[in-house]
Amino acid sequence: MNNAPQPHHHLSSDEIDLFELFHAIWKRKKWLIGCTLFAGLLGVGYAYLAPQVYQVSSVLRPAAINELDALNRSEVYKLPPVDALAKVGARLESYEARLSFFRANPALFEAFQRPGQSLEQSFEAFNKNAINLTFPDPKNVDALNGAIRLEMQYPKGVDGVAILNGFVDYAIKLEREQVSADLKVIVNNRLNEIKGKIDAARANYETDKQSKIARLLEADKLKRAQLEDELSAVRLQMKVERSNRLVELAEAISIAKSIGIKSPTTPSALGAAASRGSSQVMRTEVNNQKIPLYFMGTDVLEAERTALEQRTNDDFTDGRVAEIRKELRMLDVNREVEVLKSRSKEDIFLRDVEPLWAEEARLRGLDIDMSGLKLVTIDRMAQTPLSPIKPFKAIIIGLSLVAGLMLGALIALIGHFVQARRENGPFPMPDRHLPHPQKHTH
Repeated sequence: MNNAPQPHHHLSSDEIDLFELFHAIWKRKKWLIGCTLFAGLLGVGYAYLAPQVYQVSSVLRPAAINELDALNRSEVYKLPPVDALAKVGARLESYEARLSFFRANPALFEAFQRPGQSLEQSFEAFNKNAINLTFPDPKNVDALNGAIRLEMQYPKGVDGVAILNGFVDYAIKLEREQVSADLKVIVNNRLNEIKGKIDAARANYETDKQSKIARLLEADKLKRAQLEDELSAVRLQMKVERSNRLVELAEAISIAKSIGIKSPTTPSALGAAASRGSSQVMRTEVNNQKIPLYFMGTDVLEAERTALEQRTNDDFTDGRVAEIRKELRMLDVNREVEVLKSRSKEDIFLRDVEPLWAEEARLRGLDIDMSGLKLVTIDRMAQTPLSPIKPFKAIIIGLSLVAGLMLGALIALIGHFVQARRENGPFPMPDRHLPHPQKHTH
């Protein structure tokens, strides 16, 4: 039995031996060390010569409830602490607020101003990435207790602490002034509204008063006309009655003369005198029948007729005339109208204005010290940083050393392959002396 020889596997010339590569790189360790040192020096130079960037931060939290109690109890302007913090945050984020602070403090921003640039262009260089705000997440259940964080990055030579703290104070001041102006406008609007309602009440009162005076005077005029008509009617009635009385007296006088009655008598006395002669007798007569007028005798009747004929005024004969005159005299002056016209303080007679006066007095008496109004609590003010945040020296130096090391290794490998190619020729041929497997027959 013939045993077939086992083939021997050898590495081809294009396979890479890592140990050989490492040995080749180490043979050229000067390149490795030189590139590493050179890159390290470059990294050190950049780390220490690059512009240094510092960072400061400030934290704002909602003010205590008692700080805004006076404003909220005014019942004019409601400002919860969370809303006050949101207002200040919006002011801090406002482009106009930042620009006005930039204009108001040119000495703090000299480093951002460049020759040939306008103020707005220089401000853009500052505002682009200088101040960043972080607001509390509204979806967070603890958002009511959240805070606003301000961060500012600035180069060396800039007073970032003064800028950030000054800007926070400036924004709070602007918002405080805005709240004060809003409060003043709201109070003035309410006062104008109350004044309008009081003026309307005065106008209604004046209209009602004039209407009442007109009704009273009209009623007096009507009453006077009715009384004057009644007086004329009564006088006419009395004149007719006097004329009728004269006619009645003339008839009675004629009858009395015809029967010879000169003095007042009665029917019984007249009969007794005719039968008994002239004896003097005193008689008492009780009779429920009306005695005719002519029994009064001609003397009495003629005297009455003469008096009636000489009468010029019959007013005294009827008591109603005196009553009418009294009522007419009372109508000469309407005391109620006189009192209405003589009112000096008519506002006290206005209706439903007492609450308006009370509200007006309360609004005019509002004395809220807006200069001391604390909208937010500065939980942490900006402090001078101990070291810059950029550049990261250790990372830069470490990366530069790694890059130099890799560059040195690459150069060493390139040198090794170039030398190997020169030694083996441009196209190395495969090894023809390697044994080939033999075929065996059984």
